[in-house]
Amino acid sequence: MSQLSPRTSQAAGLLGPRAMPTVRPGNVANDGVRVPMGRDARLDMFRGIALVMIFINHVPGTIYEGITSRNFGFSDAAEAFVFMSGMAAGLAYSGGFRTGNRWLAIAKVWARARQLYFVHITITMLCLAIFAAAAVWFNLPEVMQKNNVAPIYGKPLATLIGIPLLSHQLGYLNILPLYTVLLLVTPPLLIVGLRFPWLLLALSVLLWAVAGQFRLNIPNFPNSGGWFFNPFSWQLLFVIGLLSGAAMKVGRQFVPYRPALLALAGAIVVLVLLWMKLPPFGRLGMAGLNWLANAGAPFYITWFDKTFLALPRLLHALAVFYLLGHLPIMRSLATSAFAAPFRLLGRQGLAVFAAGTVISMFLQVVKTPREPDPLFDGLILGAGLLALLALAWMLNRTAELKTANRTGARLPA
Repeated sequence: MSQLSPRTSQAAGLLGPRAMPTVRPGNVANDGVRVPMGRDARLDMFRGIALVMIFINHVPGTIYEGITSRNFGFSDAAEAFVFMSGMAAGLAYSGGFRTGNRWLAIAKVWARARQLYFVHITITMLCLAIFAAAAVWFNLPEVMQKNNVAPIYGKPLATLIGIPLLSHQLGYLNILPLYTVLLLVTPPLLIVGLRFPWLLLALSVLLWAVAGQFRLNIPNFPNSGGWFFNPFSWQLLFVIGLLSGAAMKVGRQFVPYRPALLALAGAIVVLVLLWMKLPPFGRLGMAGLNWLANAGAPFYITWFDKTFLALPRLLHALAVFYLLGHLPIMRSLATSAFAAPFRLLGRQGLAVFAAGTVISMFLQVVKTPREPDPLFDGLILGAGLLALLALAWMLNRTAELKTANRTGARLPA
């Protein structure tokens, strides 16, 4: 989900398509609601920040892991990824389901899912090649024991079946399969959600609870277990984002601003921060969760399980999104020069995410024999982020030149 052309594009998801025209002031949707102009810079900024945090976290063992969001709350960049993917998918695709040919609208969503699938397969093979090269050429066989790579030589035939089936996923390469599956079911979600948004939300909450209660998941193959990001659980964040984006498309808010809700969200964020950073608060919070568990509450209510998107993670993520989404300072910050690099990264989400994943796996190899070091870690992470910024700039510039060539507009050199 050229950026400076007269017909700018809405991004669809963190990795979304780039072809939805912006509606001019004065244009009105079919239901008579005036549609706001332009893209929301906050979405680009937050997507860029999430991409940076994902990149840093995908190179474990660096000293800079300590500054990413997961150290200050129960949720992390993954929740932001899925929520913003749903939000901007609603922005990009809901219009076609409101006014256009329904089959064409469905085909557009599925085309994006197909693209994400092939990107995932490509980066999986590139990462396998990186690990194999490290073992063969640089005498680092230990990398073949990490990131769920071992089955490729322990069970080669079964694993080669599992990779294209998405039933075998390398470590740190789990989120694109989730997003692909969620896009495949986006058409029915929008068909229901545009008419009955609160019914869709209720069904989504029910599916989340059933998945946790009965541990429903898509099975892995050839290994046992299920997907690291369970689609039956994580669909809830995506659906909330999807409904929010669809509402934004026509100038509305799915969850409107309420002072009491903002105060509650702020309180949750602060309390969780105290829980994470002050041991007495943490012990008190854990005592409360243990009491609930002893009283019979299930694990997805009383723990922090990521696969099933446990309630503490979910509530913290929603509180962060609501708080940041309604703080007035975020609008001015998102359009500032400070946020320009993040906006640049956010506008080219798919390319940045794919390239960042491959670079981060390479840096894992580079980092393998080394302990955390501020200088070395800063150099490798900084070089990787500069490469991603250069890639995003080139792609944005190319898109601008293509648009200018079509429209006859002149761009600065």
